[in-house]
Amino acid sequence: MTEFSADQVVWSSKLKETYGETVELEDEQGESSVYNIIAEFEIGDRGYAVLGSPGKDIEDEIMHIVFSPDGLPELESIEDDEEWEDISELYDELTFPGDDA
Repeated sequence: MTEFSADQVVWSSKLKETYGETVELEDEQGESSVYNIIAEFEIGDRGYAVLGSPGKDIEDEIMHIVFSPDGLPELESIEDDEEWEDISELYDELTFPGDDA
């Protein structure tokens, strides 16, 4: 069970305000892919983005929103498995609030 709840979420749009509706990310092999910014939210002092890959039938990506020294929002992977699971469950709760088991 997650330590976060839906009533703690603050929706945001910092990535969209800075970059528009999409972002381009580079993987470990140096290949770039474009992702749609589906949602952005903050919980506590952490920001998160939900990204979807257009035209591909894969699960949405959830990433941290961090800020560069010059104040621009950037994305980084969530390295902690427990945190990723908590945020993923929270996003499911926000997206499908009637599906509580």
